[in-house]
Amino acid sequence: MRRIVGLLRSLIPETAVRYVVVGVANTIVGLSVIYGAMYFLHFSDALANSVGYLVGVIVSFVLNRNWTFAHTGSIAPALARFIAVLLVAYFANLATVLALIDVLGFNRYAAQAVGVLPYTALGYFGSRYFAFHSRMQDSST
Repeated sequence: MRRIVGLLRSLIPETAVRYVVVGVANTIVGLSVIYGAMYFLHFSDALANSVGYLVGVIVSFVLNRNWTFAHTGSIAPALARFIAVLLVAYFANLATVLALIDVLGFNRYAAQAVGVLPYTALGYFGSRYFAFHSRMQDSST
């Protein structure tokens, strides 16, 4: 068992595991905000969704910057890069989902599930190597 755990640790970076943990926590927080805004504040679906996603982006940025990647560079440039990464990941997700449905005839629900894969992969690698990369940190913080 220790060999398997050791092998997994050598193959999967700790930052990848942390990124997934942050994603799960972020999903719980985001959905809680969406549902709370709908139920308690009587927000429309679109407004509740927007507020939930805004909170989710903030939570994701803070946790990934501080815990997943331990980034100590300037916050504003890292946030701008992080948002750029999220946009690229989102459009890759959307393109995947639409291609699976419209071109390959996938079930809509299955396509949405598969679309999570490019979103997560691009989000992780974009965060690790672009948004929070150590070479991008400056000495002014």
